[in-house]
Amino acid sequence: MIDLFDTDAGEQLPLIDADIRLWRHINLNMDDQQLFQLLEKETPWAEEDVVIFGKAYKQPRLIAWYGEHAYSYSGSQLQPKPWTETLLMIKKMVEERTGKTFNSVLVNYYRNNRDSMGFHSDDEEELGPQPVIVSLSLGVIRRFVLKHRFRKDVADVQILLESGRLLLMQGDTQANWKHGVPKETKPSGPRINLTFRNIFPK
Repeated sequence: MIDLFDTDAGEQLPLIDADIRLWRHINLNMDDQQLFQLLEKETPWAEEDVVIFGKAYKQPRLIAWYGEHAYSYSGSQLQPKPWTETLLMIKKMVEERTGKTFNSVLVNYYRNNRDSMGFHSDDEEELGPQPVIVSLSLGVIRRFVLKHRFRKDVADVQILLESGRLLLMQGDTQANWKHGVPKETKPSGPRINLTFRNIFPK
């Protein structure tokens, strides 16, 4: 396991078959904790189902989907909620920092160390042939782990995502790597993660 905790802000991460950049902390014109509390309060969190091998399970975290188009993944279709002023403010800051534009965001709420995100690739057809995914973390530190989809000789990669940290995945990253946020054994507080993306309707 490679620990990339000390990667410099905005640096291209040294992963083969991937195009990933990391910013240590971005300025969102608001204290991270204040922004976390605002999102925690105003977001209509829902516990959605996912389908795995034909069986429905509750996702081990809460989510909300915002933007212009519906989004389908793992047997679930999310209908978009209208952008809030808070999310539009964050979206503007993220777009200015990355030079990318987005029409949707998936907001994830990890309530404690037992909430998680299973390993997957964001490779749904409506994300386009080379999806651009930008992830902003707020709250407690959680491990973000990447696993190469095809090469067993390539070590798993671990990135510790602190509050205010921004991660961009683009190019062939989704085609070659899976990523996830595993459960933790030690108790921890909540985390909010915003993953901006573009939906291209069929």
